[in-house]
Amino acid sequence: MSWNPALDADIPTGDGVDSIETLIVPRARDIGGFEVRRALPAPRRQMVGPFIFFDQMGPAEFLTGQGIDVRPHPHIGLSTVTYLFKGRMHHRDSLGVDRWIEPGAVNLMTAGHGITHSERTDGEMRRAPFEMFGIQTWLALPAGAEDDAPAFEHAGKQELPDLEGEGKQVRLILGSAWGAAAPLKTATELFYADAVLEPGAAIPLPNDHEDRGAYVIAGTVEIGGQVHEAGRMMVFRPGDRVSMKAGPEGARVMLLGGETLEGPRYIWWNFVASSKERIEAAKEAWRAGDWEHGRFQLPPGDDAEFIPLPDR
Repeated sequence: MSWNPALDADIPTGDGVDSIETLIVPRARDIGGFEVRRALPAPRRQMVGPFIFFDQMGPAEFLTGQGIDVRPHPHIGLSTVTYLFKGRMHHRDSLGVDRWIEPGAVNLMTAGHGITHSERTDGEMRRAPFEMFGIQTWLALPAGAEDDAPAFEHAGKQELPDLEGEGKQVRLILGSAWGAAAPLKTATELFYADAVLEPGAAIPLPNDHEDRGAYVIAGTVEIGGQVHEAGRMMVFRPGDRVSMKAGPEGARVMLLGGETLEGPRYIWWNFVASSKERIEAAKEAWRAGDWEHGRFQLPPGDDAEFIPLPDR
């Protein structure tokens, strides 16, 4: 690991709390014994930079024979980003990708015009109890990339930049920040990082990105005298210098942001688009179920079932 001076910038004090524009308390929902907490989109905030969905998956414990079975389903107009703290997940998609993701690595799947994928904990995973804990986010694509061909990229834990300052360890998952750059390419300028802070350690957010936010995974952080606990997302005003300090038990925080898109997005089921017409076209293509010649295909090796189009 390398020491990075950019992680030790001066810490603003006093009125720093005023830089928080929106505080988001995620909504929890159960998906068959597996809790997901969704911070984005929120009633007062659709996106932070291009981040349009932000889900905390777990933590959850599965007994022998149990696990996650997200059947094949479609996406358009977005990139999915999967990052795990615990467990393993099996990804298959219509490009023919068949890949497991493990803690500290990142899967980046770009839907573009359309892709289908499944996410399961199958095979050896079900022969013993296991834990699952991670974050999945969606990045809305800029209008000029919505019709691009689908793609998939993976970077292992050892490929991602690890930055170390005084009392903090930061893994840069995507984009650029603090003078470092992650290897996977994204459609817009952004940053996404996993920061582990020792008690009392402070970290500044990068000030070269238009939109910025932070989500507390564990512990507490203090910003301008206010304490924010685990399961909270803070969104900050553009242009303000922002820093946060870990509480007495330390903290783990996901830091995210980037340039804003040219406009809001329509969201329906697993589809994200700049127009309702794009959503309707995707709905019709999935409903038609022409897996051989149509817009969507099922993943090779996982094509025996799929999630039907919802009624509404």
